[in-house]
Amino acid sequence: MKRLSSLDRSVAERVAIVTGSASGMGRATAHLFADEGARVAVVDLGEERVDAVVSEIERAHGSGRALGFALDVTDRAALASMVKRVCDEWGRIDALVNNAGVSLVSSLLQDDDSFLDAWRRTIDVNLSAYVHLARLVVPVMKQAGFGRIVNIASTESIVATGGLAAYSASKSGVTGLTRSMAVELGRFGITVNCVCPGPINTGMTSGIPGDAKDVYAKRKVPLRRYGEPEEVAQMTFSLCLPAASFTNGATLVVDGGMTIRHT
Repeated sequence: MKRLSSLDRSVAERVAIVTGSASGMGRATAHLFADEGARVAVVDLGEERVDAVVSEIERAHGSGRALGFALDVTDRAALASMVKRVCDEWGRIDALVNNAGVSLVSSLLQDDDSFLDAWRRTIDVNLSAYVHLARLVVPVMKQAGFGRIVNIASTESIVATGGLAAYSASKSGVTGLTRSMAVELGRFGITVNCVCPGPINTGMTSGIPGDAKDVYAKRKVPLRRYGEPEEVAQMTFSLCLPAASFTNGATLVVDGGMTIRHT
């Protein structure tokens, strides 16, 4: 049957870098890209954790489908080395998913030293690393005339939880950074968008008791449950499709309706 649509929804043989991809939403995103035929750079802390995800992808799709990089995203030299190796191995970078993040207690009421330590680390990982890595991949995308960058923020950029000043500030910064990047890079065929996950079953929320999650979801989320990592990954992946060619500078919320609920 002849296709009636003209835009390409395939990522086969394209190359994606996904940070924070050894667990949770990042891991689900890396798996989804691989399942759809892309080659994936798996970037996270901990060599053992990274190697496990690379092995999962290669068992499912064959050798050469994933590269693992155990690094701290605040290490700019390590990021540069990673980008160079991806280009050397695969010759292209089509998509970047800035997903790595931390959530540290940063209450305005805590002592100065612990607050400042949490503030610096959170901003470095959740915001500064995003722009540093983007700056490394943009020349590659610019030369190709194509690129997709998705920055993962949070509904904490829309609503807020007390005691997480640094996290809320960093995620609000991500949405602003996304808009600025989208305006500046659009003319090169590079789109930049942002995804704001709400309550998701990840390592970051694993310490919350199950009954507390149930109570919260029934009270706050119209879908009455926490989301799953792949539900966020599917939105992220969609923004990276070649067909997502006129979506630029958008902030898309994946929270089961939590932020729109009034009562």
